[in-house]
Amino acid sequence: MPSKPHLTFYPVACLLFSATLWGVFWYPLRVLEENGLPGLWSTLVIYGAALVVSLPMLWLFRRDFHAPRLLLLLALASGWTNVAFILAVIEGNVVRVLLLFYLSPIWTVLLGRLFLGETLSFLARLTLGLAMAGAVIMLWDPAAGLPWPRDRADWLAISSGLAFAMANVLVRKTQEVSVWVKSLVGWWGVVAVAALCIVVLSLPMPQVSAGVIGAAAAIGAIGIVLMTLAVVYGVTHMPVHRSATILLFELVAGALSAEWLTDEVVQPSEWAGGALIIIAAMVAARASMKAGR
Repeated sequence: MPSKPHLTFYPVACLLFSATLWGVFWYPLRVLEENGLPGLWSTLVIYGAALVVSLPMLWLFRRDFHAPRLLLLLALASGWTNVAFILAVIEGNVVRVLLLFYLSPIWTVLLGRLFLGETLSFLARLTLGLAMAGAVIMLWDPAAGLPWPRDRADWLAISSGLAFAMANVLVRKTQEVSVWVKSLVGWWGVVAVAALCIVVLSLPMPQVSAGVIGAAAAIGAIGIVLMTLAVVYGVTHMPVHRSATILLFELVAGALSAEWLTDEVVQPSEWAGGALIIIAAMVAARASMKAGR
């Protein structure tokens, strides 16, 4: 890990850059939706463009595709993570969606116990308790009296976080596979899941201008690729607990951009529950550091 200040600056800058872009990623998606390109179609175009740009890397790492079954599961998990997240931020409250997505520490702890045989340490139990308490506070409905998702955006956000946790577990199980291959497999998964949803739902091809398609393709070819490379570089050159904590800046970027660009209101109970979820994510990052992962 880098220790000199000038070597530490670049990983931090990359992570902040990526977290900021992910935090405001909802805005161009909504603009595309308003201009006639629905969420599933925009996802297909965006990630399809990212794949086209990355074809040279696919050829370069063609011999690095080990554990095909695990990579297939990784593709599906990554695919649903991104498809569900994009649909959620298009139709739901941005900050609420981001906070519910960060329930992923719950799922990571449980899936790590189930598939990796990881023991539940005190910090893991604390993470689980904090995240569950935050979820109950956020999802509590005074009318129904139950901590339950209130609409489809909530379900999409929660399932996206669950799929993200599954993808993380699969990434840890495929240590022999390079980071680039895992990234490419994830993008293929997004394209496949989006295309499958379009076929199953019988969604007609949108009648939009070439400019809208071009904008979506540019977001994928430039934005998605840059965000992925920035995260890969930052996480590779920084301890896990620091990178995971810095990436929480996505919530700040999402909250500020939603405040400036929408009239959405986050309720006090959502802030309170979200605070517990953020603390749980930070505790999980600290636990990962102590476990030497």
